[in-house]
Amino acid sequence: MSVPVTGKVLLMDDEERIRTVTGQILKMLGYEAELAPNGEEAIRMYREAMEAGSPFTAVILDLTIPGGMGGKEAIRKLLEIDPHVKAIVSSGYSSDPTMSRFREHGFSGIVAKPYRVAELKKVLDDVIEGQNQ
Repeated sequence: MSVPVTGKVLLMDDEERIRTVTGQILKMLGYEAELAPNGEEAIRMYREAMEAGSPFTAVILDLTIPGGMGGKEAIRKLLEIDPHVKAIVSSGYSSDPTMSRFREHGFSGIVAKPYRVAELKKVLDDVIEGQNQ
């Protein structure tokens, strides 16, 4: 039995293991998942999906990407491309002020690592349905 697809989610995380496992979780929850290792790649993928007429339903951005563009910079660029982007900030460091004031930075939701399936589903549902605005 397959789960009906409920949207297309772009996950940006520098750790391949997290991308792989979370991608599998997203598919299990009924999402089509695409994975990016850094902000530059996530922005390219987001822009290409919009131009192809197949935009992402939501984006999950890791806040910190060592040696690359992290979530805080990526959200600014994504908002320039699409002011209505539904982005969720993600981090294993809950003490970062971006996590506590995520809306001020343009994010629609927050999810802490390590991900819990039920929490990830709830945050995605809320953000996609516009209940975190």
